[in-house]
Amino acid sequence: MFDRLSSLVIALTMIVIAAIFAALTGGDLLAIAIMAIVGCIAAWTVYSALPASIAEPSTAPPSPTTIAPTSLLRHPDFAHWVDQEKEPLLGTADNIVTIANDAAVRLLGRHIVGADVRTAIRHPAATEWLSHIQGGTPLEPVNLVDFPRPGQRWTMRIAALSGSENIIFLSDRSAIDAADRMRSDFVANASHELRTPLAAILGYVETLQEMNGDTDASTRDRFLSIIEREARRMQQLVIDLLSISRVEADRFRRPTTTVDLGAILRTTVAQLGDSEPARAKDVVTRFGDEPALILGDEAQLKQLAHNIVSNAMKYGHADTPVTVELAREGRRIRLSVSDEGDGIAPDHLPRLTERFYRVDEARSRSVGGTGLGLAIVKHISERHQGQLDIESEVGKGTRVSVTFPLVSED
Repeated sequence: MFDRLSSLVIALTMIVIAAIFAALTGGDLLAIAIMAIVGCIAAWTVYSALPASIAEPSTAPPSPTTIAPTSLLRHPDFAHWVDQEKEPLLGTADNIVTIANDAAVRLLGRHIVGADVRTAIRHPAATEWLSHIQGGTPLEPVNLVDFPRPGQRWTMRIAALSGSENIIFLSDRSAIDAADRMRSDFVANASHELRTPLAAILGYVETLQEMNGDTDASTRDRFLSIIEREARRMQQLVIDLLSISRVEADRFRRPTTTVDLGAILRTTVAQLGDSEPARAKDVVTRFGDEPALILGDEAQLKQLAHNIVSNAMKYGHADTPVTVELAREGRRIRLSVSDEGDGIAPDHLPRLTERFYRVDEARSRSVGGTGLGLAIVKHISERHQGQLDIESEVGKGTRVSVTFPLVSED
């Protein structure tokens, strides 16, 4: 299509050609004038009817346009990400909860969506912390002690978005705190357990030194026997500490070697009979020669059996049976050891596998206990996918049992 200027030039050219043609053919002046006027009118009409020429593109940069920011909380990808988060997460706008993932709903309840966040998270520290959100000042993470139940602790932190929107993250710190407390208690208890026999050893050594050889043989022998007993107690404590450390280091590595639990028990009972001759006749075994094959660490299983059987021999009454049994239960094998002692009160049973926990401290120390035996048993059984059970009745005795999965016969 021609632009306006081109159309006008063409129209005028045609008029001039028409006028020249009329003059050559002998036309009069009036006819030529009328033809010229009509041609001009036609040219003007054509010029007026045609569209204007396309303007050249401007080199000036386009004026910026204001685009309203998109809410992150309403973006479908954000909702998809929120659902994949395992820890509680809340999205708020003007302090109203607009989105909550499944973990937050399980922790706080379904009613939190649409509620004020300060009522959704019911904790004094959280309420005070959330009241400063609108202040514009960056907020440090806050600890929620005894939230949502006594003994638990959560950490809350915030990520500020545009406008009045925020993302609130909740992290469970209960397990980490419990591990820290356990570590601190372990160090304190180990220090105490080592310090007690060490103080006795140093005290008797100093007494012997002050006597300058003036003491009689019986007194000296008595002091030396006490020193030996306390030194052996320290030695056993160090051995148990190293044992529990090794077991914990290996707890995530499943054993792959096939061992015979029956053979391990026979060896353990024989060794304890040699070291504890006074009670060797009291040990009763109830398992045959049939192999009880499990996947296990032979050294650790020997230690497990030694701890359980020796505990029964120490705390059971003299001249009463200590029964060691092996029994198949489907695809598992149960090792159980029973004694006829004083028994343990029900309120003590849940804590027996804690490190250094003793029902009767005086009696435990008198028989040489370190308070780590059942803790070691627990860790070894867990590594071998075993289930530890302790049953006891005051005045009748205690039964400790561990079930292990048998090696598949397929």
